[in-house]
Amino acid sequence: MRYIPHSYQTKATERIKKQKHVGLFLDMGLGKTVITLTAIKDLIEDFAVYKILVIAPKRVAEDTWSREHEKWDHLHELRISKILGSPAQRLKALNTEADIYIIGRDNVKWLCDTIGKIWPFDMVVIDELSSFKNPQAKRFKALRKVIPMADRVVGLTGTPSPNGLMDLWAEIYLLDRGERLGYTIGAYREKYFRAGACNGYIVYRWEPYSYSQKEIERKISDICMSMSAEDYLELPERIDNEIRVTLTDKERRLYDQMERDQLLQIEGEDVVALNAAAVMNKLLQMANGAVYGESGEAIRIHDKKLEALEEIIDTTGEPVLVFYSYRHDLEAIKRKIPDAKEISGPGDIKEWNEGKTRVLLAHPASVGYGLNLQEGGHIIVWYGLTWSLELYQQANARLFRQGQQKSVIIHHLIADGTVDEQVMKALKLKDTSQSALLAALKERKQ
Repeated sequence: MRYIPHSYQTKATERIKKQKHVGLFLDMGLGKTVITLTAIKDLIEDFAVYKILVIAPKRVAEDTWSREHEKWDHLHELRISKILGSPAQRLKALNTEADIYIIGRDNVKWLCDTIGKIWPFDMVVIDELSSFKNPQAKRFKALRKVIPMADRVVGLTGTPSPNGLMDLWAEIYLLDRGERLGYTIGAYREKYFRAGACNGYIVYRWEPYSYSQKEIERKISDICMSMSAEDYLELPERIDNEIRVTLTDKERRLYDQMERDQLLQIEGEDVVALNAAAVMNKLLQMANGAVYGESGEAIRIHDKKLEALEEIIDTTGEPVLVFYSYRHDLEAIKRKIPDAKEISGPGDIKEWNEGKTRVLLAHPASVGYGLNLQEGGHIIVWYGLTWSLELYQQANARLFRQGQQKSVIIHHLIADGTVDEQVMKALKLKDTSQSALLAALKERKQ
């Protein structure tokens, strides 16, 4: 297929070519993969780079980059090697002659340990830069040591600060090695944040000063560019819908007891939560219809969401993408809807996009980045909600993105009076805080 870039895609490509260290905060669906591959092709032709490493989430590494490479005519001469599979398979791919080497982010430490001090890549592309937001993570620590040996670094993400400004330090550090936001997370925290919720010397939440956001935006604006899909694409309408289900008195009593006592005995099995986080997890499970006991077995509480899901599928008559939270959700849905398919590889994605799958089941963490599913349907059902704004936005963008031809309908199954309501509210509130950062860095339309 011939690539005819939008004007914004040309701008982004040129930014990568002209600037050695750049963060592209591109909204989902704007085509960051083809933008980056085009820049890589031009840089190789100009002898500016020779060997490129792409770090991506596992499924994106497996499918998205090679799919885009195969899709566009101008990219066909690029040679790609996927560093995936067993250690032996990864080592073979690493030693294969290629232009671009693609590796899953979970194998970054393995790669750094294997290569050692002789770093062969003169350009590193970090797809979903926000997955390196934790400075304590092994993948960040490993990449931090070798990133200075790369002449060019590109960070790609649509959600640079999913949980607040604290996320930015590690991401920007990989781009500029601490030049703009400080050389340590401690220095960054001390300069831009004050202690919020705390217990003695233990701080549970850091709150930015009133001036912090504008100052941070100013500091990083020279190497970061943000683009919003709504400014550059005519996307179809998005319709958000909340479908309420009501628990019976008996089911409600079990839920309330778990919330109150952090302990429940049902069907001879104990359900125990030792802390607030564990209680929240148990309550989310119960809102979905089941809960794991001490033995690890799922105990069925109700089928209200199953019934609501079945009704949606029967009444729409169109393909439906269902996001579930727990293994017992998946098992219950498959029992209720036997022809529902779970994503297990590229073949399942292909069948969905060809219209051969009526119900596709996915955990948001497994499809949250890069996968193009918009050709297969336009209806999403959140069977169980996630606290992660980043996963929520990324998962929705599998259908609500460039190339979607119909209005996207997003159904949220919510059990009345449960933590589902809190999660829904939290997702909406967090979205506002992140939008401010993206707007400040947004590339102006000419």
